[in-house]
Amino acid sequence: MTVVDWSRWQFALTAIYHWLFVPLTLGLSVIVGVMETIYVRTGSESWLKATKFWMTLFGINFAIGVATGIILEFEFGTNWSNYSWFVGDIFGAPLAIEGILAFFMESTFVAVMFFGWNRVSKKFHLAATWLTALGASISALWILVANAWMQYPVGMEFDPYQMRNVMDNFWALFSGIAVNKFFHAVFSGWALAGVFVIGVSCWFLIKRRNRDFALRSVKTGAWVGLIGMLLTMYTGDGSAVEVTKHQPMKLAAMEGLYEGSAPQGIVALGMVNPDKHWNDDTDEYVFALEVPYGLSILAKHDPNAFVPGIKDIINGIDINSEGDTINTVSYADRIARGKLAHNSLRAFDTAKATGDTAAMRKARSELRKNYQYFGYGYFNSVDEAIPPVGITFYSFRIMVILGSFFLLLLVVTLISVYKKEWFIHARWLQWIALISIPFVWICSEAGWVVAEVGRQPWTVQDLLPTRAAISAISTSTVITTFWMFAIIFTVLLVAEVSILVRQIGKESKKNLD
Repeated sequence: MTVVDWSRWQFALTAIYHWLFVPLTLGLSVIVGVMETIYVRTGSESWLKATKFWMTLFGINFAIGVATGIILEFEFGTNWSNYSWFVGDIFGAPLAIEGILAFFMESTFVAVMFFGWNRVSKKFHLAATWLTALGASISALWILVANAWMQYPVGMEFDPYQMRNVMDNFWALFSGIAVNKFFHAVFSGWALAGVFVIGVSCWFLIKRRNRDFALRSVKTGAWVGLIGMLLTMYTGDGSAVEVTKHQPMKLAAMEGLYEGSAPQGIVALGMVNPDKHWNDDTDEYVFALEVPYGLSILAKHDPNAFVPGIKDIINGIDINSEGDTINTVSYADRIARGKLAHNSLRAFDTAKATGDTAAMRKARSELRKNYQYFGYGYFNSVDEAIPPVGITFYSFRIMVILGSFFLLLLVVTLISVYKKEWFIHARWLQWIALISIPFVWICSEAGWVVAEVGRQPWTVQDLLPTRAAISAISTSTVITTFWMFAIIFTVLLVAEVSILVRQIGKESKKNLD
């Protein structure tokens, strides 16, 4: 493995661990806000106890999430310095805003949340709780705007004088991909936290402790979780449409689709052929259970629409809404034009060194003409531009299948909990909810794998592949830090789970009703 491979694994390790904490922070802050709102409106001490219980769990998770997030941002400079230079003017702006605005907002009001009881008024404390939740979402907004820009780079222009991209339209960063990605991530956090609250509450019911507290928590978690899940599905649909427009190769990898058709079905269950090459005639799948029209509807909201596969995209073939075959830019042409862009940049640099302004203007004009394919100039074969199909395909199905299960679980739980006595004795449902807790994280992580692995080999879509984004560091250095972070993050995860379990056990002995 090269330094690029190890750096990618290290960043993936950090991101996966960090994402264990983020969605619970996003969702649990909202659930705590809802509970405290009910307490302020009713004055019920039972709701106050519930608020403080879940707020404690939120605080534990929040602290460790911050620690992993800081390390993640540092890695852009340590491992991906070429990337940071190439796009730092654009990518750095939302991260700076996140640090200045959202993080300080969170840290200020989270202090009031935990230490402001009996020191500030009830309404001021409630406002601090909701502002903490808002701050967490705003923090996610700027991070996801930055991530979405990597998937769909807009609002910038390449400056050959600086050899980097510079921002020329800040508001362009709020593209359709960015908006859908933000709401999809935040609402999925609501769903995850809802399942977490239900599962923990069901443990209380299984142990026959604090029954009324558990029922109140299940109702709140189920409502927030169900709303979050429905909105997650809605924004997921919007994300699929945006991916179809701007990252068709990712969509093809998600489906394991090599040759498209009109209409195009979607594989509900299947196994991709690991020996399949984009340019041979072997079958795409070992087996596949397909839903007719499914991918056409998902991608273009048209049951008869053509959806291109990997081979179609590489060859530059598409079909328009009238059914006519049209030619797009093939990957071979993109590679050729990318190399022309590289040559133009070299010519500009040479002309600048000699002071030849006419040659500089000519080179800059040629560079602009081909710059949208700049990243392809690093490739020597179209095979290098195809993402890992297998992991993208399976991760997408894990996300969808588990997401469908959790939608059903939330609906059944919400209906059942209002039949109080029945739900109290429904041990099978309580055990399902409890056992489901780790699987909701698997579902959430699978979504991120689809988003990030599906866009490979790009750090910035079409402009900068991972091989060109790396820092000039040794492989041994990255290997050392990889295992160091693996140990540290694992210790942090074990510590969080242990503290959460201990805190839940400790609080369960109190009267929370």
